[in-house]
This record gives sequence, C-alpha cells and structure tokens, in this order.
Amino acid sequence: MRTNVVLAPMAGVTDRPFRQLCKRLGAGLAVSEMLTAQVALYDSAKSRRRRDHDGEVEPRIVQIAGREPGMMAEAARQNVAEGAQIIDINMGCPAKKVCNKAAGSALLQDETLVRQILDAVVAAVDVPVTLKIRSGWDREHRNGVRIAELAQQAGIQALAVHGRTRADMFEGDAEYETVRAIADAVKIPVMANGDVDSPEKARTVLETTGAAAVMIGRAAQGRPWIFREISHYLTTGDKLPPPSNQEIADIMLGHLDNLYAFYGEFTGVRMARKHLNWYLKTRPETAALRERVVRVESAHEQQRLIRSLFVHNNIEELAA
Repeated sequence: MRTNVVLAPMAGVTDRPFRQLCKRLGAGLAVSEMLTAQVALYDSAKSRRRRDHDGEVEPRIVQIAGREPGMMAEAARQNVAEGAQIIDINMGCPAKKVCNKAAGSALLQDETLVRQILDAVVAAVDVPVTLKIRSGWDREHRNGVRIAELAQQAGIQALAVHGRTRADMFEGDAEYETVRAIADAVKIPVMANGDVDSPEKARTVLETTGAAAVMIGRAAQGRPWIFREISHYLTTGDKLPPPSNQEIADIMLGHLDNLYAFYGEFTGVRMARKHLNWYLKTRPETAALRERVVRVESAHEQQRLIRSLFVHNNIEELAA
C-alpha cells in the first residue's frame, strides 16, 4: 500500500473512473462497488461495469456481498479468475435492501454464519481476503471484537471497521472506542472508517484507535484530493494549500471525460450529475446555480459550465 489512506467502497460512487481518480490523488487502496454473490447475475451491464478494472492501478480489490457461504466462495473464485487481486467481504453495509436479505451488516447478528462465510471464501481463493464490518448490530450488541477475532482465525488479512452500528446507519458521530478495542485484540491490520474528513481528524483517529490506516468514504465525494492532503499531513505534519480553481477544473473535467468514456455520453452525463453536485456544494456562489449545472443534458454543456465557473469565473454565463 502506497499510503495508509484508503478509499471506502460506496455503491454508485466508487466505479472505475472514481477509483482511478482517487488513486491518482493519493489513495493507497481503492475498493470496488459492492458486487452480489449471485454470479448468475453477472451478465448484466451494471455488473459488467462494476467488474471492469481495465487500466486500473493495482491492486484490484473487489467487494462481494451475500449470506450463503457456497455462493460467496463461488463469487470470490469468479472475480479472481477475472483479475481481482484482493477479495473484500461486505459485512458493513447498513442499507435496508441489503440487510433485508440478511446480508451486509445484518450478518453481524449471526456469528456462526459469519465464520462459515469467512472460512469458505478464504479457502476458495489464493489471494488475500479482507473484511469490512461495523462495530455491531446495535449499541447494545457491539460485537465487533468477537467478529474481528473470528476473522483473524479464519485467515482474513485486513479488517476495515466503521465506528457505527448497523442501527446507527450514518446518523450521529462515529465512535472509535470499539475500533481501538478491535485493533488491540487482533494482529491483522485494522482500518478505521467513519467521519474522517480532514488531515487533523485522520491523525486523531489513528492515534486514538491504533489503527494501521484510515478509510475515507463520504468525505471524498467532491473532494478526491483529500487523500493527498491527509497523506502529506501524516507524513510531514504540514498542510497542503487548497487546490486552485484551475486544478479543480482540470480534476473535474478529467473525471467527466472518464465517466463519458466509461458509460457512454448519455449515461455518463447522468452519472456525472451527482459528482458535479458534490464538487460544487462547498462553493458559496454556486448554491443557486447547482440545479442548472446538474440538469444539463449533454457532455459539452456540462464541460462548458465547469469551465465558465472554475476557469473563467463567469457567473453571469452560468446564470444565463
């Protein structure tokens, strides 16, 4: 791993263009969007795109989700055959559509099944297997330490821990006491996840938890340069200056080009809208203009509006 700052897997966000961008801007690792363990569904266009790692900086990490040990093992084998170099198991997703199928963080309720899944996947492939979890199912059942111990016994090579329970979803503040207890209980590397949104917060979390790395999720949306900011600060103790408008424009336009190339213009324009909204949300002068920017229908118009704002600083053109 080049740095100890890692991009978290996020459904609908960490596609190949975004992973490539974050790695270029300092992410040591970048995990794919979650893939179902049902390999029978792998012929869909969405699944094929999620498994597309062409030209991506190694290592290629594929996250899989499911609750049936045999299916999880088969999904791991399939993805390794297609070039995955690390398999990550999702036991951290709190989304209802995942948990209602007793997958994701819902698995934390069943430690026996957790062990069966871990054993099956580790035995199925000859590449490292990692695991992402939450601190527990709810605040009365924070069993993250026990799950971590099971993971280490099964041969899991690294563990990412989000400092919230499944019941917390993304509400409230992440807690790091459970992450600390997990890092103290196991010898495998632990990555601390949850509310890491600045270089100072990253250092505090690493010092508080004893984790080997921090994992960044929502804070990277619209701010992919956060990885180099944190890495530089952890290495030198100094803060990098914020990127200039010209550099932000270059990053955004390059990201847009990759989205258009990856999805085709029609879908790429629509996938770009949420990223544009994230990029623009912190700019006070664009609060009333974001609606227009994210509603445009063509790649050319998206690019023109970004240049107008960030390169030419032409608010009048945006408002026209």
